[in-house]
Amino acid sequence: MPTLDWLDREQAMRRADGVLYRLLEHVSTHGDPAAGNLLIQGDNLEALKALLPFYRGRVKCIYIDPPYNTKSAFEHYDDNLEHSQWLAMVYPRLVLLRELLSEDGCIWVSIDDNEGHYLKVLMDEVFGRKNFLTTVCWEKVYTLKNTAKHFSEMHDFILVYARNIDDVEVLPLPRGEKQNKGFKNPDDDPRGPWLDSAVHARNFYSKGSYGVRSPSGKEFHPPPGRYWTISEESFKSLDADNRVWWGKNGQNAPRKKIFLSEVKQGVVPGTIWYYEDAGQNAEAKDEIKELFASQQGNEPRDENEVFITPKPERLIRRVFEISSRQGDLVFDSFLGSGTTAAVAHKMNRRYIGIEMGDHAVTHCLPRLQKVIEGERGGISEAVGWKGGGGFQFLRLGETVFDEAGAINPKVRFATLASFIWLQETGLAASQRFKSPLLGVHGGTAYYLLFNGILGDKRPDGGNVLTGSVLNAINKKFPHRGPKVIYGESSRLGNARLEAAGITFKHIPYDVRAR
Repeated sequence: MPTLDWLDREQAMRRADGVLYRLLEHVSTHGDPAAGNLLIQGDNLEALKALLPFYRGRVKCIYIDPPYNTKSAFEHYDDNLEHSQWLAMVYPRLVLLRELLSEDGCIWVSIDDNEGHYLKVLMDEVFGRKNFLTTVCWEKVYTLKNTAKHFSEMHDFILVYARNIDDVEVLPLPRGEKQNKGFKNPDDDPRGPWLDSAVHARNFYSKGSYGVRSPSGKEFHPPPGRYWTISEESFKSLDADNRVWWGKNGQNAPRKKIFLSEVKQGVVPGTIWYYEDAGQNAEAKDEIKELFASQQGNEPRDENEVFITPKPERLIRRVFEISSRQGDLVFDSFLGSGTTAAVAHKMNRRYIGIEMGDHAVTHCLPRLQKVIEGERGGISEAVGWKGGGGFQFLRLGETVFDEAGAINPKVRFATLASFIWLQETGLAASQRFKSPLLGVHGGTAYYLLFNGILGDKRPDGGNVLTGSVLNAINKKFPHRGPKVIYGESSRLGNARLEAAGITFKHIPYDVRAR
């Protein structure tokens, strides 16, 4: 498969592996502390790495809106990166985002023509070309700009990839007024509104050449060169069930009645999204201005105080309708003004959002607080949002390990256990670890002796594998198969370890720092 080459490509490919794991420090809780939603302030590459031990393979939908590299001077983003720098920025983030996706999940990336085609090749490489789902074309503005030099740009792209094309779940969109407007009920049929459709076609049908008689006595045959699509017996059955429409006076050619209550209730998503359904840029700006109206006089903020290219809530709602269900975990590592998190909150999705700048505090935090309070903008009315829920605000803290691999003294047992469980099994933690036995995977039991988990707080007490510690483990957490035990040191000889089926690993030397 062809790949992109650029300056420093090799360093970019190794960058994700070289990022140190960091602690996530709790800053504040807003609303329901058990909601499971996170707003994180910090560099998104480091934040992605920090989340990996806890959320790998758990995210149903990722939506990101990275800088477009348009050579424009944006206040909130450096969107004037040189092309190779932009590629080097995006690549390692895509690598970590892929690790977070569930097997049936998908990722949506907004982009324009400046880097869109290069991004497609990058994503082919990271996610696999076979896992490409589609390119959505979103109508972001609906008026032509006659001041444009060559063409008036009116659309953005959204590239959509599956984690695994065989397992991905693409949900139909709900039927709306546009799909239902043709359904009527002129004969007051108790089965409700219906749409009429032809019962003849050009395809030859051996049983489709009979004549039928209307309630008014008029006889009808298929038009020249066409055939009824059903047999005479089936036609009579439909007519007896009042499923044939002959017109108001019973004199028209027959048409089949299709009831709204019986049609497929979802609509297969298309790839062109018009502003009437998915919103447009001006709408998004108005949403932001309304949300962040100044405290004095409640006047909207100045144009320069809001993001230049926010995405409308209706666009993100459509993404989530197609890619997730209530309770699923969704993710945005370029949170910007907080739209993705706000929409997820209103649609009862769990969410994680990452934003690096001060606007994590000045924009995202107050916006989500307003959502909890029941703000009425954006999609609130459409989804029946009344307020509630909650989230935790976190910041990136110190590294879990230093450059030499030593463990930060602030690391607690549950945190180190999550890193080791990921390292050994490739799985994110499914629970908060509270005992030396982390779990059994593939027939092997994994244990961690750290921070006096067995109740012995002496420096070399419960963290050292001794005969008495092994007896305590076997008594409280028995396992007949092979064991992997992490600890600060072992006082058991190789023969005894081998006889007991134990592989001993040293902390911190056998714990990967990256």
